[in-house]
Amino acid sequence: MVDAAGPFQGQDHAFPRAVLAARAHYVDLADARDFVAGFEAALDGQARVDQRWAITGASSTPALSHAALDAMTAGWTRIDRIEAAISPGARAPRGLSVIRAILGWAGAPVRVFEKGRWTIRSGWSEPRRTPFPGLGRRWTSLAETPDLDLLPARFHPRRDAIFRAGLELPILHLGLWALSLLRRSRLASTLEPLAVLLGEMAGWVAPLGSDRGGMVVSVEGRDANGVRRLARWSLVAEAAAGPHTPVAPAAATLRALLDGRLGEPHATPCVGLVDLDAIVRELDDLPIRTRLESQRPEIPGLFPRLLGDTWDTQPSSVRQVHAGVTPVTLRGKARARGASGLPALVRRLQGLPPTGRHATAVTITPTADGERWVRRFGVRTFASSITADRHDPWTFEETAGVLTFRFGAAPYPGGFSWTFEGWRLGPIPLPRAWAPRIRARTFARDGQDGTDIYRFRVLVAHPWLGVIFGYAGRLS
Repeated sequence: MVDAAGPFQGQDHAFPRAVLAARAHYVDLADARDFVAGFEAALDGQARVDQRWAITGASSTPALSHAALDAMTAGWTRIDRIEAAISPGARAPRGLSVIRAILGWAGAPVRVFEKGRWTIRSGWSEPRRTPFPGLGRRWTSLAETPDLDLLPARFHPRRDAIFRAGLELPILHLGLWALSLLRRSRLASTLEPLAVLLGEMAGWVAPLGSDRGGMVVSVEGRDANGVRRLARWSLVAEAAAGPHTPVAPAAATLRALLDGRLGEPHATPCVGLVDLDAIVRELDDLPIRTRLESQRPEIPGLFPRLLGDTWDTQPSSVRQVHAGVTPVTLRGKARARGASGLPALVRRLQGLPPTGRHATAVTITPTADGERWVRRFGVRTFASSITADRHDPWTFEETAGVLTFRFGAAPYPGGFSWTFEGWRLGPIPLPRAWAPRIRARTFARDGQDGTDIYRFRVLVAHPWLGVIFGYAGRLS
């Protein structure tokens, strides 16, 4: 019997007890902290006598978050900080039970492990913009989930164990934060009576958002060699596929149960029962992609730090150019292209070359927080500064004039690619929907003499303007 209905907040354990009495295994998707916390004590004795499994929390929290952490921290000697966050797309289907569950703890006191001790915070408090790889930055706030108890119990972080949740549209997220102040100031005992109204309002504004959701789990600590590490696992769901994610741990758990891989039946939260690969495998046929990254934040060089363990697999010319230790000048040829009209004017103002083939030189000079790039295409010069993002150790920013673009660095066959994450005009964030589409890749291919040749490809296009500029070349 799989209970995917909810809400589990405030429920007792009568139903799973009845399932066990009927000689059936029990699995649920509970995300209620109180329900999961009392589950084992209430049901373990009966589950062992009946030789039936009773498993709770086979969902995004705690099952998926713990599976991601198990994969990232295998062999680590110390964990300092854990943070997980989830943000569904505004146009994704949403059930009334989920809305009621959130309103049940929004503004209520929440016990959380923070700065090395247990303290009390308010649900849906501390709103801030959280980076979601592939989605950009979205508003999130403190959420009450079983992870707030289970993360400290299983991973023993020295500082923090935080779980955050967010709504894609700022008007909804910050609006709920404002409503939570009613409960924090004791002007309302609960926000649950507003569930139907708020659900309808969310439907009204949903067309302003997307059908793309995501989850991210980050951890900081020391690896088996005592080296400081940052690791991050992320999930992006396209085309309203996000609601499939919470049931993937339950599906993987059922498969393991039927295959006899779970061991001796008992009552337990769904942590450590199935690994990350088994859970993600249940999502293979859906427009959902995941990524696991690890980096050593104390090594020199912006790109060696961002690419982490994959840096050592980069071709020698890529590592030489982007080591970030000494200035490097590259020379060769590049071919440029772009649309006429306004894009041509933009290229001229930026110092970018006209269409055609040009002698090219690129000088990369390390700076205190990144690199300074000067590109010379024939007689034109285009300069930009590339710096580490002060708010996100996984991204970097390129500034040219008044515009700043934020990217992630991802391994690419024979090199790495720049993954667009957001942009701004001076200090003002700009909507991703208005942004140009950017593809940038740095890689190497074998030359005639057997050495690898440094190559690059950049394409910047906009749905309204066409190709603003693009260039590709080979340098030595």
